[in-house]
Amino acid sequence: MPTLPPTFPMTTLPDAEALVGQLVDQLRPHVSPDTAMVGIATGGAWLAERLHRSLGLAIPLGLLDISFYRDDYSSSGLKASVKPSRIPFDVDDRDILLVDDVLYTGRTTRAALNELFDYGRPRSVHLVVLADRDERQLPVAARFVGATVRVPPGCSLELRRDAHGILALALEARLDAGNTPAPAGPSGAGAGR
Repeated sequence: MPTLPPTFPMTTLPDAEALVGQLVDQLRPHVSPDTAMVGIATGGAWLAERLHRSLGLAIPLGLLDISFYRDDYSSSGLKASVKPSRIPFDVDDRDILLVDDVLYTGRTTRAALNELFDYGRPRSVHLVVLADRDERQLPVAARFVGATVRVPPGCSLELRRDAHGILALALEARLDAGNTPAPAGPSGAGAGR
């Protein structure tokens, strides 16, 4: 029986670097030479890069930018940061680890699955996330989770990467919740998604 990820209260954020190590330990018994990994841009891609390298996966890492697959695309419009997706392997009949930084409503995962299936029909897809907010709007669950994090209302949970590649989780006030922009994360952190 798998152990449940730790749950952190609203005021405490887990160490993202420690969670990466825990995910590597969780994943190692489940990967084979034929396992592929795909990261969801941006934070999921950062996490996937680290996991892919640590697990020594032979199949090149894939990247999905799901901007065109989001169900809010028509209202949010085209972003300047949209990059093409890159899947450098045959998706058909392959076991794939789909990696994202934070699982929240499940809509990002749904969009990623829609795009991934445009490339072919995998044998299996298992979701890997650094943090699960446990506030789903769609029936989506991660198989591999670093930690469950309770987030205060009006805030988002962001993954940041500094100039040295160090990952950190941060709370950010959401502008759409009527908040003013006041980052509540580590100083010197890179931009999160």
